[in-house]
Amino acid sequence: MLQNNLKDTDRLRLPVNLTPPGQADGGGITEVINLGIGLLRRQYLVILVTAALVIAVSLLYLRLASPTYTAQVQILLANPRAQFVQQQSLLAEPPFDLNQIETQIQLVRSKATAAAVIDQLKLTNDPDFNASGPSLHSLWQRIRSWASTASPKDAPSDRHGEPSDAIVDAFLSRLSAMRVGYSNVIEISFNSSSSARAAEIVNAVANTYVADQLNAKFDANRRATSWLQDRLRDLGDQALAAQRAVDVYKAQNNIVSLDGRPIDEHQLTEINNRLAVARTQTSEATAKLSRYETLLASSDPKKPSSMLDLDAIGSDGLNSTIITGLRQQYLELTRREAELTARVGRDHLAVVNVRNRAREFRVSIFDEVRRLAEVSRSEFELAKQRQEEIEKQLAKAVAQSRSVNSAELTIKDLESRAKGLRSLYETFLQRYMSSAQQETFPISETRVLFPASPPSSKSKPKSRLVLALGIVGGLALGIGLALLRDLMDRVFRTSSQVETVLELPCLSMVPFLPARKSQKPAARLQKTDDDVQQRIVSPPTAIHRTVVGMPLSRYTEAIRSIKLAIDHNPEKISSQVIGITSALPNEGKTTIAASLAQLIGHAGKKAIIVDCDLRNPSLSSIFAPKAACGIIEVANGSRSLSDAIWRDPTTNLAFLPAVRRGPLLHTSEILCADAISKLFDRLRAQYDYIIVDLPPLTPLVDVRATSSLIDCYILVVEWGRTKIDVVQHALHTAPNIQDSLIGVVLSKTDTKAMARYDGHRSYYYHDSHYIRYGLSGS
Repeated sequence: MLQNNLKDTDRLRLPVNLTPPGQADGGGITEVINLGIGLLRRQYLVILVTAALVIAVSLLYLRLASPTYTAQVQILLANPRAQFVQQQSLLAEPPFDLNQIETQIQLVRSKATAAAVIDQLKLTNDPDFNASGPSLHSLWQRIRSWASTASPKDAPSDRHGEPSDAIVDAFLSRLSAMRVGYSNVIEISFNSSSSARAAEIVNAVANTYVADQLNAKFDANRRATSWLQDRLRDLGDQALAAQRAVDVYKAQNNIVSLDGRPIDEHQLTEINNRLAVARTQTSEATAKLSRYETLLASSDPKKPSSMLDLDAIGSDGLNSTIITGLRQQYLELTRREAELTARVGRDHLAVVNVRNRAREFRVSIFDEVRRLAEVSRSEFELAKQRQEEIEKQLAKAVAQSRSVNSAELTIKDLESRAKGLRSLYETFLQRYMSSAQQETFPISETRVLFPASPPSSKSKPKSRLVLALGIVGGLALGIGLALLRDLMDRVFRTSSQVETVLELPCLSMVPFLPARKSQKPAARLQKTDDDVQQRIVSPPTAIHRTVVGMPLSRYTEAIRSIKLAIDHNPEKISSQVIGITSALPNEGKTTIAASLAQLIGHAGKKAIIVDCDLRNPSLSSIFAPKAACGIIEVANGSRSLSDAIWRDPTTNLAFLPAVRRGPLLHTSEILCADAISKLFDRLRAQYDYIIVDLPPLTPLVDVRATSSLIDCYILVVEWGRTKIDVVQHALHTAPNIQDSLIGVVLSKTDTKAMARYDGHRSYYYHDSHYIRYGLSGS
């Protein structure tokens, strides 16, 4: 049996890469594949049954659904016009955009188009629209009509030969229109039970739509032409009246213009030009006079240094012949003064005479400069007087211009209105001529690309698609149900699950033993009075006899695994008194306790099994049903231990029963009494192993009272039945028991089903591994 759940053996196997799944590195795709294979092994019946049901529903639908044929026709929008009618249209015709194309699609699917086609083809009595045929669609239509809130009396009847709303809705439910890609092409489709009927109807829809567009455009052009005639007449009268108003106002206000401009405007322009020239001349005269005045104010003719400032008067001083001659003579005197000074000295009479003559020339030069300054002053006053005169003329012209400003504004407004009315008249005249031409040759923007033909194959239902969806959907639904069922399976199935959830080693997985008939004579099964007097246990059933009767079975090997785990307890504590318990009743703890005790006794050890399930001593009812005294009588001193012990001659196993004489109210107080503790001390001194069959943890608290008696506990969990939450709750409420647990035993294990749940170690459960070593089945 499985021995790899013990911690010691796990450590030995780790280097050989046989680690449990939870310790494998990463898992990855292999983990997913193993989980999928395990799910298929466990739930393949659910998947197959669900898939078969869905496929059957698909086949039934294909059988009942009536065939549907779809005919298609394409309509092109914005049909190119002939060359001779490409003049400007009266109505605005922008290029088609997405919104306009969607509008045209809604026009195709409008009730007006549907009613026209129904009347044209006499579709009122067609079974496809009045829901009289035996089909799923007609059945759905009837259900909708029954479920509607309106009564038959409230339903609208035929109004002046028009089809009813029900027939129009049925027609529109079969009609569809959509844009082809990003083009200006609309594809119209219609579904019908007859291929010829579908082509006939879809062609009628296309022709009705094109005719409606043509009629709408013709009516619009006709109304526009009539309106334009009236409008042109009004515009002509208004333009003529506006022109006459301009002429009359000019005559009333004496407004005369030259080259399209008023005369006063020419005068203002001329005066402005003259004023600009006068201001320039005044500015130049002012600058020249300022230079002369500055020179005369800052220079002293008596000083030779004053000659250096003569250049500040500008070009007038350079162009004056008088100043030029005097400067030349002055320079000659200056040169002579310098030569004489060098020869005879600065104070010589000749030098003084030359210096005096040079001063006279300087005075003469500045006198000429003063004369030029007076001339410049005269020019300045003249320029200033001229500027003032022009400014007066400009002010007078501006005053005159302001007096006629209001009249000019009125004239401009009248001329603008007359010009606008004339331009609008000419524009409307061109539109009128274009509209008149288009009315004689109306065209439509749409045309049918190619008429629809009867389809050769049905469009619905698609048998292959329905069957494929049925198969795929059935498998998906089956896998979903299987996964849900697997997730809801909150029970213990594998040893790894036990170790992960409970954090306890799984000591063994005991196979399920089916009830077998006894092979011994029936007379031997009856207990004789001699057996009772000698206190010999009753012949056990086939299940309890398996350890002795089939020592080379998988069941016995699983019990040996428990015995080995007890002897090699990794906690290194005493394991002489072993308590066997479970979370719930009927999990197989009594059977495992009896089998473990028989195995120990058959191996030659002194062992005794004690029935401490005082409220339900099932082990006593099997081994000693006629016992007169038991553990309670020995504990209270009414009977001796030797008088209460029963023995199995085959295995030399001792058995201390529990006799139930009436309802026991305080069993937990009995088990934790000093008398029971002393009794177990006596048993420790006489026996090597003491196997104690305890009650379950959940319904009773008796097990918690035995912590001072028991060295170690073994928890028995039924495979595939006991809920994980129940076991966790039982251990949580008994922490003193959980601390003394050495492991868990999975009882009633279905070894054939283990390969489906423990995919990582599925090959461990093959019978060939056990037969090779002489072991038989369970």
